[in-house]
Amino acid sequence: MIVIENTLVSDEVIEEQFVCDLSKCKGGCCEDGDTGAPLETGELDIINEVYEIVKPYLTKEGIREIEQTGRYLYDREYGWVTPAVNGGMCAYGYHDEKGILKCAFEQAYYDGKISWKKPISCHLFPIRIKVGKEYDLVNYEPRETLCAPACKLGKKLKVPVYQFLKEAITRKYGAEYYEALDAYYQMYHGKK
Repeated sequence: MIVIENTLVSDEVIEEQFVCDLSKCKGGCCEDGDTGAPLETGELDIINEVYEIVKPYLTKEGIREIEQTGRYLYDREYGWVTPAVNGGMCAYGYHDEKGILKCAFEQAYYDGKISWKKPISCHLFPIRIKVGKEYDLVNYEPRETLCAPACKLGKKLKVPVYQFLKEAITRKYGAEYYEALDAYYQMYHGKK
C-alpha cells in the first residue's frame, strides 16, 4: 500500500499494466455490473444541469428508464448511481456505428456542449475508490474476462495503470497527487 494524502493506494495501481482496448471489449464496463455507475454527491447537480443537453444522445430505452426511475437513484450498497436499462447498460450509454458502447456525457463533452466529461467513477475505471472514515481505498479492480484484452495491451505497451489513468487521477485528486504516484513508480519501478 502507498499512502498519499488521505488515501491508501493498492500496489497494483503502480505495478499492473492496463490500456483499454475498445475494439475488443466494446465498452462492456458500461453494462457489466450490479448497478449503474457510482456517482459522487456533487455529480447529481451536474447531471440535472446537463440532462437536457445530453438527452439527444440517449437511446429511447435510456430515456424511458430515466423517466421511470430518475436521472440517478440511490443503491443501498453503492450509494448514488446512474440508472441501468433492464439491469444492464447504463441509461446514459449508446452504441456507436461499430457497436462500441459509448457515454452520452462524454460525447457531449467532446462535441463542446458541456464541460463535464463523465462520472469520475467511470473515468477512473478500472480503479475503484472505497470511501473510509480515515482513508479512502484506491484499488485496481479490472473485470477478469472483460478487461483481459486491456491487461494484455497494457503489458504489450508497458503502460502502468496509473499512467493510463493520468487524466482521471489528476481530475480526481490533482496534479501533485499524480506526481506523488509517479515519483513512487520512478523510485521503485523506473528504469535502473
